[in-house]
Amino acid sequence: MGRGTPNEAGIAFYQRVLDACERLNITPYVTLYHWDLPQVLEDQGGWTNRKVLDWFAHYVEVCTQAFGNRVKYWMVFNEPVVFTSLGHFLGDHAPGRKGLKNFLPAVHHAALCQAEGARIIRRTVPGAVIGTTFSCAQVVPETDSLADKKAAGRFDALMNRLFIEPALGMGYPVDGFPLFEKLERDYAQPGDMERLAFDFDFIGVQNYYRVVVKHAVFPPIIWGKEIKPEKREVPEDGITAMGWEVYPEGIYHVLKQFAAYPGVKRILVTENGAAFDDLKSGETVNDPQRIQFYQDYLHQVLRAKQDGVPVEGYFAWTLLDNFEWAEGYRTRFGLIHVDFDTQERTVKGSGKWFREFLSQG
Repeated sequence: MGRGTPNEAGIAFYQRVLDACERLNITPYVTLYHWDLPQVLEDQGGWTNRKVLDWFAHYVEVCTQAFGNRVKYWMVFNEPVVFTSLGHFLGDHAPGRKGLKNFLPAVHHAALCQAEGARIIRRTVPGAVIGTTFSCAQVVPETDSLADKKAAGRFDALMNRLFIEPALGMGYPVDGFPLFEKLERDYAQPGDMERLAFDFDFIGVQNYYRVVVKHAVFPPIIWGKEIKPEKREVPEDGITAMGWEVYPEGIYHVLKQFAAYPGVKRILVTENGAAFDDLKSGETVNDPQRIQFYQDYLHQVLRAKQDGVPVEGYFAWTLLDNFEWAEGYRTRFGLIHVDFDTQERTVKGSGKWFREFLSQG
């Protein structure tokens, strides 16, 4: 199982999407994996089963053969640390697996697939521009104590370094989190550590908030905990509907951190946005907090660019209110409001602001 017959109806659907992009003069950036593993593969262990390397390679081959003559820009993964940690360690996201016995093999297999998928694109799509995307957050210790600094270092290794450094040929970040020694010792087969590396054309950075960390005896393993915004001196209007702190300067620090790697040539901000409790009044959805969010974060992206960071693009998350994983349809990130009962669309104030902002360029 894993090399079944491609779904021709599914391929035809995405061909129609590409047709629409061509009509509207939209350049598609295709993400190959955004957490949608077929159930038939999950039943066999999914990302914890080393056979996923073969399953994923076959999938990439099918996609590149179907769309390679129409798509130039490719992203292998969306946020691998999220689907491995929330889905295979904490159990908060699908498939709901928990513990190191699930997390560590899922990490190693995903890191291998990240590079192998890119190699397949390079081999099969002439002229492809290849990247992958990472969820990132500025991590800061609550105090200057050594214990808090070490806890912040472990969080940083997990949240920001775990997948970028293997791709750059640096191996896993064991200096920041010694637990990751187990990845090579217990799960890597001969040749694996070399296979983790790929020379990506660009790196996608996705940022929404910063993380403030203190040392703690619980949870174990990481020996630290995040201090949630509501427990800190954060203004009430500085917290999104997801409970995330609005901290624009964080994206500047994340961009600087990733640009510091010698192997990172280009950076795209592939997700940035905010969920607020949008209220529709008649035909209007006013969301001034979201407008301010984008203005402040874009200013910090420009600041990073002016400081020499090779950031070359920005994607807002997101165009339409949508399904937000464990949050369902409760939280709204869109520039366009969606009535989920009628499917009626209403451009929010932020969508109108973005339209005017882009028209000035």
